[in-house]
Amino acid sequence: MILVAGCWAGSVGGRRSRTDGQVRFGGRTRGAAFGAVLRALVRGLLLPLAALGLVNGAEAADPQPWHERSLVGLEVGPTGSQFGGDPADEVYASRFDGREIARQTKACGGEYLVIWARDGDWAYYDSQLQPKCPGLGKRDVLREAVAEGHRLGLAVIAYAVQQYPTHTLKAHPEWRAVDQAGQPINHLVCFRSGYLDYMKAMLDEMLTYGIDGFHLDMVDQGFGPPHGCWCARCRAQFEQRHGRPMPPGITWDEGWDAMLEFRYEASDRFEQALTAHVRRGNPRVTVDFNYHGNPPFSWEVGQLPVRHAQNGDFVTGETGVWGFSALTVGLNAEFYRAATPGRPFQVAMQRGVRMYHDQTTRPLNDLRWELFTLLAHGAFVTMIDKTGFDGWLDPVAYERFGACFDEVRAKRAHFGQAPVQDVGIYYSARTRDWVGRDRPAEYFMALQGAHKAMAYAHVPWGVVHAGNVTLAALRRHAVLLLPNVGILSPGEVALFRSYLESGGNIIATGLSGACDGMGRPQSNGALESLAGVRLVRTLASTDNWVRLPGAEDRADDRLAAMGTGVRSDWPFLVRGPAAVIEPTTAQVWGELLAPHRTRLHAEGRYNADWPMSADQPVGPAIALNPVGRGWFLTLAASPDRATSSDHHIVEARRLLVNAVRALHPNPRLRIDAPANVEAVVTDDPVRRILRVHLLGYNPPPQTTPPKDRPYALPVPIEDAPMYRATLRCREAVLEAGAVNPRTRITAEAGRVDLVIEDIHEVICLRY
Repeated sequence: MILVAGCWAGSVGGRRSRTDGQVRFGGRTRGAAFGAVLRALVRGLLLPLAALGLVNGAEAADPQPWHERSLVGLEVGPTGSQFGGDPADEVYASRFDGREIARQTKACGGEYLVIWARDGDWAYYDSQLQPKCPGLGKRDVLREAVAEGHRLGLAVIAYAVQQYPTHTLKAHPEWRAVDQAGQPINHLVCFRSGYLDYMKAMLDEMLTYGIDGFHLDMVDQGFGPPHGCWCARCRAQFEQRHGRPMPPGITWDEGWDAMLEFRYEASDRFEQALTAHVRRGNPRVTVDFNYHGNPPFSWEVGQLPVRHAQNGDFVTGETGVWGFSALTVGLNAEFYRAATPGRPFQVAMQRGVRMYHDQTTRPLNDLRWELFTLLAHGAFVTMIDKTGFDGWLDPVAYERFGACFDEVRAKRAHFGQAPVQDVGIYYSARTRDWVGRDRPAEYFMALQGAHKAMAYAHVPWGVVHAGNVTLAALRRHAVLLLPNVGILSPGEVALFRSYLESGGNIIATGLSGACDGMGRPQSNGALESLAGVRLVRTLASTDNWVRLPGAEDRADDRLAAMGTGVRSDWPFLVRGPAAVIEPTTAQVWGELLAPHRTRLHAEGRYNADWPMSADQPVGPAIALNPVGRGWFLTLAASPDRATSSDHHIVEARRLLVNAVRALHPNPRLRIDAPANVEAVVTDDPVRRILRVHLLGYNPPPQTTPPKDRPYALPVPIEDAPMYRATLRCREAVLEAGAVNPRTRITAEAGRVDLVIEDIHEVICLRY
């Protein structure tokens, strides 16, 4: 019999109490803070006294950098000027008060404050380089925030815009980026211009205020056409570097390959120069940049996933249902973690329902779901508050921030442990650039579908970047998943071989390895020697089908497991790229079927967005090949791409999950829960505790949108879900406990059954 207990791991921040049917956590009283310190000392932990409100001033705080000791904070800035500021509109930001913002940040439990100091039109401090917002009068918001924030023990970080400097480009039009036709791009700056020295001078101004860090937003080169920069300065530097003129445009050839590197280097050098400049001014001041190396951002932005995540003290990304989808909240966090392994990473979320610049306030449970999803995935989280036009602070928003941050403090001991990730999902920036090209979503959909399949099935997963992949990184995962990774170098293939020979397993889907380094189809697939198949051809269609044989087929047990939950001898749509393969050393199973084609197709009059029914088999659907102590499994179709498509069916997703379970049939932990529940597993091997974070996504149904049908956004979460879940553990479980006292647990012989009634629950398993 397993002992079922409350979660013993220790919570910081006061007693739990019941209020209005919700689980709420104790207040921010000095007595509760003292109790937290006492418990911390007993555990041998060192907590920052200033963050607990027991001392004043940043200098008295823990010597550990603020970003290494913090979990939650606020970013506060006014809204309205993003569409252009008018000096005559003195109401704008007139109530934007750094002292009050610092006090409200402390009162709601924030551990740091990111305060707006400079946007494209205005400075919010007494700058000599850019006009101060007229509504402030003689006030200096940055000075107010630093003085009051430090008095309260808050780290204060200055927010400063880098790209889209509207005022600066009016004063210095020679710094504007230039498109391929030689026309200035009025809203974009060239990062190889004199703008760098200007920004150094602006940062010097802010350094004199005694700030604790800079958040620099955003070093991007635009999110679409027109693309830059072809200015005379860039042309001369490119020709000096490469001995040839810049390409005349986006040519997707060797010249454009050099141009892409030139663009990446421009952002890289700009960020590194600013970081080095701040280090010289005050090495204790942190620097972070708003990162755009993750999907849906591509080469246009001018950032690579790993390279541009290294340029500050930590990487900062952003999330939001309206911009990245509900499911991608966790994917973004793991993307940042993998880009900067072993380092803290920050994710920003907003309180608004639709976007950053509305003044709506999401329901408490909607905020809790996103916040605790990010924390469970290991991030520290900044909540973005956009004030009213005049700088007004919404009291309801701060009440909800306080409820969220109280809960974070009470659960603090359950965040930051090492992730358990059975599956590594591989991401290739080279494939993004040279296969995705001007349609990068075609590649992103495979990555996102692979993640969706793992998340729905509660298979613990992580991200593996081609930009920093090592054999040790691969060995942290029992299965490596290659979701339509079209371009694979000989070095990557050699690394995969070593991983397989040491007992790892690989699943490759669709057109993985089917392209050369420039994204062009090649006659021999890069993975043929590992996969034990020959690439015959790729299908021009994406409405492809798979049919699996019946139970009487005497296949390898691993192959037979591929049919779990899928009807045999039944063709089902797997929407996405597919390759015709033939075996050399691999065992094959199932059939890939091409779609019917009609006269309308031949004449180009058929709507390609709609799939046609299945036609004849063109090759096997699945191939399994032993390599050393591991296995290489090929899926000729793309169940990952299908899972994120408009024609997603359950069987396509199930095929990919079955592949993982066929190669890794006895995981350390198997989780059964509804598909709308996300699971994150972490391990504390010193205390021998597995933690299972369960996050219930529970929006009510949405009606037809007023425009852009059928692209409906989900409604914010109002009600906490109630659901059943089961945990099956490979090793003996000595104790099982839950953080929420309302969670019902039944445990016996390695199986833990749960009934949960909340957005976020943590189940602790002592082994």
